[in-house]
Parts: sequence; structure tokens; C-alpha cells
Amino acid sequence: MRAVDDLSFTVEPGQVTGFLGPNGAGKTTTLRMALGLITPDTGTTTFNGVRYAGLPEPMRQVGAVLETAFHPARSGRDHLRVYCRATGLPVRRADEVLDQVGLGTAGRRRAGGYSLGMRQRLGLATALLGDPAVLVLDEPANGLDPEGIQWLRGFLRHLAHAQGRTVLVSSHLLAEVEQTADRVVIVGAGKLVREGTLAELRSGNAGSVLVRSPHSTALADLLRTTGTTVAPTDAIPDGLTVTGLSTDEVGRRAFAGGIELHELRSHTSGLEEIYFQLTAGQEQYAAAHAEQGAA
Repeated sequence: MRAVDDLSFTVEPGQVTGFLGPNGAGKTTTLRMALGLITPDTGTTTFNGVRYAGLPEPMRQVGAVLETAFHPARSGRDHLRVYCRATGLPVRRADEVLDQVGLGTAGRRRAGGYSLGMRQRLGLATALLGDPAVLVLDEPANGLDPEGIQWLRGFLRHLAHAQGRTVLVSSHLLAEVEQTADRVVIVGAGKLVREGTLAELRSGNAGSVLVRSPHSTALADLLRTTGTTVAPTDAIPDGLTVTGLSTDEVGRRAFAGGIELHELRSHTSGLEEIYFQLTAGQEQYAAAHAEQGAA
């Protein structure tokens, strides 16, 4: 089975793009191929038309966080200074990026004593050393506390919106991606499932209606006679989600059937709901979900 199969998408400058997919969908493999760490059988990834291996001084053009590797006995500052010397960057950049990611006061401490969240910040600092126009980040929020996640959200949006950088972020934190990303790319089984802004993803999904009735079973049976999809929902107590009908149509049919309604309103899908709708049929997701349930 191919980890990635004919996957194609574009990440634009000045935007944060969320890269989403179930475990095993090919996200990390895609990022590693983009950075030349894995050679694909066919196809290429380019940065402004140039493959990563062909970029002159690549750290000045593309910064990446795929994993946080460091010598535990070195300070965070020394870790960054080693990178600077190895890549021809000015060593002053070490202190500059430590301040950028909030590790200015911790930079002289041994990195082996850093918390997971601090290690994530150190990885992000490493990616920023060359002041690159493009950032490729794999799960950068892992290990961050709520304050750290809030900081990361604002930081990534500042890098994209204020500084015009291209930011690609792989994450499993759907609520956070919804608040951070301008566009979303969703993959499953190594293929592109959907891409676009959240508004575009919503427009591609059928709208739904939330309804609550003391006679929910009878209401569901009535609405299903026309082929409408009706399912229980946690959005409102004892409620139903109706897909394929407007609020007016649901109300008219309930009235015609003599069924009392206590609540009726339209529902706008969030990223989490859209994501699970789009990936529910993917083989990798089904397997991961079954394993999670068994655990």
C-alpha cells in the first residue's frame, strides 16, 4: 500500500494552512518527502518552483520542525549556536529566536531539563534561525499547555499575516486548527480528501437542522419517509440532526404530522464535524478508530 498516492496541493504565502488527516493518512510522510528526507517513487515538491535539495542555503528559505532532536547536555542557546555555525548563519540569531519563542530566560539551561513544551519551542526556534519565508511544522502544539497553545496560535498567525510567510502546520488538534488556519488540507489513505477555507468546506457539506421534540422517534420516522438523513445529536438535549431539509421544511412537516416541536434551528458545522464526515470512510481512520475503541 502506498503511504501517499497522487497527492497534490498548494500552500500560499501570507496564510496558515492546516494539514489534517487520520493516523496513517500520510501526513508526516508527505512532509518528509517535501523536505527531501524520503524519495518519492514519482512526483516532486517545490518551494517557489525549486525542489528542497536544489535550494541554495535551504535554512534561509525553509524552516522545519518534524522532530525535536538535541544534545541533552547542551543548553538551548548552544544547540542553536551549533546550528548557526554548521549552516553559516550568524550566531546572534540564536539569542534572537530564543526571545521570539519565549525561551530567552531559559536559553542557558541544559536542554535535557526542558519540558516537552519547551522542547517544542526550541524546535520552532531552530526552524526560525534562517529567517525563512516558509515554515513546515509537524504537530508544533504537542506538549504545550493552554497558555502555550494560545501563544502559538497568535505567533503563527503573526508570522503569516504580518510577515507574509508561508506556514504549513500538521496537527490533530482540530479546534485549534479551526482558530488558527486560514486554509485546511485534509488527507486520508494517502490521497487528498478536501482542501479550502473553512467557509468553502462548509459550503461543500450539506447544511443541517437541529430539532428537539417530546416525540423525537415519531418525528424521525416522519422525516425519514422522504429519504432525509436524521440522527441523534449531542448539540441539544434529546435533539436530532436533520440533513437535507431547511428549518422551514422541517417545521412544515412536523406541523402537518401533528408533532410538537420545542426547538428548531439551523446548524453550522464546525471543522471537527466536517473532518469526521470527510474521513469516516477512510481505511486508516477506521482501523485507528477501532484500535482506539479496543484500548
